Amino acid sequence: MVVGKLTFTKPEREKLAKVLWLLNWISVLTGAILFSLGLFLKVEIERWQEVMSEGILYVPHMLITTGLAACCINFLGGKICLDCTDTNKFLRWKLVMMPYIICTLFFTSCILAGALMCYSVRSQLEDSLALGLRNAMRYYKDTDTPGRCYLKKTLDLLQIQFQCCGNSRYQDWFQVQWISNRYLDMTSSSVVDRLRSNVEGKYLTEGVPFSCCSTLSPRPCIQQQVGDRSPHFNYDQRSQQLNLWRRGCRQALMDHYTGIMQSIGLTVLLIWLFELLVLTGVRYLQTAMENVLRLGDPDSEVDGWILENSLAETARSNFDIIKNMGKCYQVDNDPNINIPTAAEQEVPSRQLRIPVTS
Repeated sequence: MVVGKLTFTKPEREKLAKVLWLLNWISVLTGAILFSLGLFLKVEIERWQEVMSEGILYVPHMLITTGLAACCINFLGGKICLDCTDTNKFLRWKLVMMPYIICTLFFTSCILAGALMCYSVRSQLEDSLALGLRNAMRYYKDTDTPGRCYLKKTLDLLQIQFQCCGNSRYQDWFQVQWISNRYLDMTSSSVVDRLRSNVEGKYLTEGVPFSCCSTLSPRPCIQQQVGDRSPHFNYDQRSQQLNLWRRGCRQALMDHYTGIMQSIGLTVLLIWLFELLVLTGVRYLQTAMENVLRLGDPDSEVDGWILENSLAETARSNFDIIKNMGKCYQVDNDPNINIPTAAEQEVPSRQLRIPVTS
């Protein structure tokens, strides 16, 4: 049973070939858009990669690779479709058409996979940010340690730009020592007592870095003793007068990346639908032109289809082909199995008489 059977006259085939030529050139532009989206996403991820435990760069790399492949494949497709207006020129591409369609189908599947990745990467991104931000806050004080000296600057810029504080809330800073021991007065009894009171010997305070201060607060920023209202006049930490950003940086980055991923994912899905339309048209053109060659009449009316048989029959026939390719040789049915070879035939022995000498 033929799937998607349509009948094409010669003018309709020529018109289809010209339309597909134009659509392939548009697909080259969509491939460039895919490449640009992947490049933009890669830059955005690398921008804050220091606060991620593991990168998710495979998503932009997928989009970049698919975009480059789209430009190359559709450029070739435009040339093929333009030559399909002439039967003689189509003969040059007859053997190339099926591999081209298979490659295009694989590349179209990669576009769909890239779109789905943009939506499925959210949970992995959230776990990566949670662990990465926790480690970055732990190493915030290590400004003189190689490999960690820029984490303070990165976290401060992150909290200022995204108006956030801590991992999930500003109290996260209370659980880490974010002040280096170089800036602690070890001769002060209060400092020594605070260090001794902690099991791990950390200097923990109810304070936050300056980058957590809200620019919307009318009063000067309160960074130290945030949980104690007695040192601060007219201050209630539970009211809106708390002049620290309330949103955690993990949620801020999740909102930022989720918006980007959803926009890119929707764009890639639309590109996938467009590429699927082009692939369907190329398949119709290929089958119609092959039927023209079978009939031998370029002006005849021929049929085109997506699948010559049903999907189940096509899968069954392909499975049979693979099965026959790997089929073992049946030795039991060999008519020569019981015929001995010349080397195996028994040669009659000759008895030699040895003369006896006296």
